[in-house]
Amino acid sequence: MKNFFKALDDPTRRKILEMLRKRDMTAGEIADAFNISKPSISYHLDLLKQADLVTNEKKGPYIFYSLNTTVFDEVIGWMLDLKNPKNEEK
Repeated sequence: MKNFFKALDDPTRRKILEMLRKRDMTAGEIADAFNISKPSISYHLDLLKQADLVTNEKKGPYIFYSLNTTVFDEVIGWMLDLKNPKNEEK
């Protein structure tokens, strides 16, 4: 979970997640939306992959990145459990 929160701590990575919410994209397409180098985008994508927030799939010569909502579901469920514990032991 440490990687999850670290990944969300950066505005560039949050913007990438917002972009991937709309559609799957290649690293080049993602890089075109920013005024930073392609190696920097690759670094951000790698951190997002380490946190399981994005997945990637090779299609022909391109690698497409997708948003992985499963991790969000797990974290939200965990947070809700903290807020509203069920059947606490006495």
